Amino acid sequence: MVAGSKAKPDLLNKVAEIYDWLDGQIRLTDGLVGGGDSCGRCCDFEAFDHRLFVTPPELMYLAANLGAENIKPMPDSRCPYHLICQCTVYKYRFAGCRIFSCKGDADFQSGLSESVLKKFKSICTEFNIPYRYTDLATALNNYPAT
Repeated sequence: MVAGSKAKPDLLNKVAEIYDWLDGQIRLTDGLVGGGDSCGRCCDFEAFDHRLFVTPPELMYLAANLGAENIKPMPDSRCPYHLICQCTVYKYRFAGCRIFSCKGDADFQSGLSESVLKKFKSICTEFNIPYRYTDLATALNNYPAT
């Protein structure tokens, strides 16, 4: 039970550092990521024809900040945290949500994603957590066994 286990503060701090680093990289790029207009179209993965993948440390971070009891299943193709044109977990959103914008440069986004995934894989190695890159629906629907 990786995601359901109590996350260590050191692990959570490392995830927060990655998100801070990522947000800084995005601010420095002056539009390469694309700056979303918060329309939420990409939060309906089937309609937008893409998938969001997450890692165990990201899910652990979300659960630690929301409370494990507040992890929602994803019964359809829309992210359960996008409600009334707003991300309800914006502060704790996943790396893919931070990086992807339909108006961004795909090559830049891909490179940034690869850099972030290496950082999350390193956390998994350091804390002896199996590294999995799982689509959001599977991760949420199988929580806490993910």
